[in-house]
Formats: sequence, structure tokens, C-alpha cells
Amino acid sequence: MRNIPPANGSLAPSAQEIGESAAAQTVLTFDDNRLASVLFGQYGQNLALIERRLNVVAASRGNQVTIEGSREACEQARRVLQNLYEQLKRGHDLAQGDVEGAIRVAIAQGSLFDFDPTAVPPSFEEINLRKRPVRARTAGQDAYLRALKRHSLVFGTGPAGTGKTWLAVAHAVALFERKEVDRIVLSRPAVEAGERLGFLPGDMREKVDPYLRPIYDALFDLMDARIVERALQTGEIEIAPLAFMRGRTLSNAVVILDEAQNTTSIQMKMALTRLGENGRMVITGDPSQVDLPSGQTSGLAEAVRVLAGVEGIGHVAFTSEDVVRHELVARIVDAYDRAALASLRKRGAGE
Repeated sequence: MRNIPPANGSLAPSAQEIGESAAAQTVLTFDDNRLASVLFGQYGQNLALIERRLNVVAASRGNQVTIEGSREACEQARRVLQNLYEQLKRGHDLAQGDVEGAIRVAIAQGSLFDFDPTAVPPSFEEINLRKRPVRARTAGQDAYLRALKRHSLVFGTGPAGTGKTWLAVAHAVALFERKEVDRIVLSRPAVEAGERLGFLPGDMREKVDPYLRPIYDALFDLMDARIVERALQTGEIEIAPLAFMRGRTLSNAVVILDEAQNTTSIQMKMALTRLGENGRMVITGDPSQVDLPSGQTSGLAEAVRVLAGVEGIGHVAFTSEDVVRHELVARIVDAYDRAALASLRKRGAGE
């Protein structure tokens, strides 16, 4: 067994490669038992995810883990575990999405045998909030955060589970906490309710709450609950149903228009032209889940096409590779995409 000196005295891995063939074995020992337990995951779920994604076998015992597989896969698994361990040492929480993100980074980097765990995370963007840091987990999310910093208007399109809304809220909260904007305006078309919102019980906030629940969840996840409630009471965080935004000019505000695939062309143009001085706008949606009446053009799809290349506007299109929910979500998205493509080909052949 060949001993590898620790990178910084806190992580002491040792590695053994079996022959010069593709088969290899790597043994990692972590000096903090508590962090090692968090790293491996409850009932070893993080190791199980690494096994499935990298095609290795990982067996843990105490603060030690043995990885077996191809030389490249063992190297990638080693980098994933060392990357995540360094994050834990910095005090960051570790969720399944972080593990998935680290795996994708390792795969994208290929075989880098001079990997230095103290140099991670790579160059992915991070948002520092008072409650918790928010880090991009995929290349798509990284591009999204960079676009949000660079442009006043950003379109984020793609399948569910890619973090479009959550990262948009994180960006808005960061601007609000740094006092770069005075308020956050949240909007979403209530397609299912149509013109019947007035018949729903409660005040305006209570009427649209069911449609804005994902944004509320993100707010309470990223800000202290008392601050959120106070900001909602003072109007610093405003719930603005899309239909009620006509005629307004939203200055010194960051506007998030969620589920924008369900806007009509007229609604989208109206929303886009609400942007005022020192205003920011993030428009998110999944073009594959349009709930508009058959034959009606999605305002999101039209806006992305018409505004392509316009200076000051960014667009990031997420794919199933950026899904950070349960790993099955990415497979579900892929399966539906394949079915849709097969249906198009079948119709084309029929014609």
C-alpha cells in the first residue's frame, strides 16, 4: 500500500492501485469521524449515489472508505469525496444535490491525477446570504448565476428540478440584503383560476398563495422567517398577480415572473415593459409544460425568440443534466423528451 501525504494535515488519504490494468482500489481515511459520517450519508446514501453514478463499489468502515472500480472511476470518486469533505470542513451543509453536483464536476474534469482538494470547489458561482450560502451545483446553474449578475433581464428555461426559481429567489434575496434594491416583486400567472380569482376566499395574498407556494418555500428557505413575514407586511416583498401589473413601473426592484410558459404574448410584453430604473427581472418557465388553451402561443417561447441577441438580456436553457432533485427526475425528463421526439418522428413519417 502506497501512502499519500495529507494535503493540509486534515485529510489523510492513502491509495493502492492494483497493477497497471483498469482495475484499481483506493482507500481514503478522514480524520474527523463526525464529518466522515455526514460525508457518507445516512445509511451510506451518499456513497450509494457515488456507486451508481460512477460505477464503483464503495465500502465504509468507521472513518475509512474503500473504493473499487476502474482507475478513472476510483480517481473521480476520490475527488468527489475530498471535495465534499472540504466543504463540510468549511461549515457548509451537505445535501444530495451537492453530492450530485460534485459527481458531475468530477466527470466533467475527467482524469486529473494532480487534483488538490484544498482548491475546491472549482469556479462555480456562489451567493452569500445571511442565512446560508447558495452554490451552483451544475455548469448550467453556474452559467445562470453569472447571467443574473451580468444582465438586468434574464430568462431561465428548462425542465423541473433545475433550480431556476430557487436560484432566482436567492439572487433576489442577495440584492435585497445588500440594499441594491428596495423590494422583491413575485408574480406568476394563475392559469387554472382564470378570471375566477375574485371568488376565492381571503385577501389578495391568500388568493394567489397556492400558485406562489414554490416561491414562498424558497423565501423561507433562504431568509429568516420573521424577516420574510415582516417584509410581506411592509410590502418590501410584494405578491403581484400578473394581471394586476398593468400600468405599473417597477423601479429599484427585482421582479421574478415564475411559470412564465403560461403567459400569453400580450401578458409577456406587458410584464417585460414594467421594468423601471434600477430594476432587475428574472423570468423562469418550462416550455414543455404549457397549460394555455390549445393553439395559443406561449409568451415565454415568443419572448425568448424575439429578444435573442438583444444587449442586456441573458438566456440560460437548462437540460436534464442540470436537474438537482431526486436523480429519478432527470431520468423522467429524459424519458418524456425521447417520447416526444419519437412522436414527432412518427407524425413526420405519416405525412
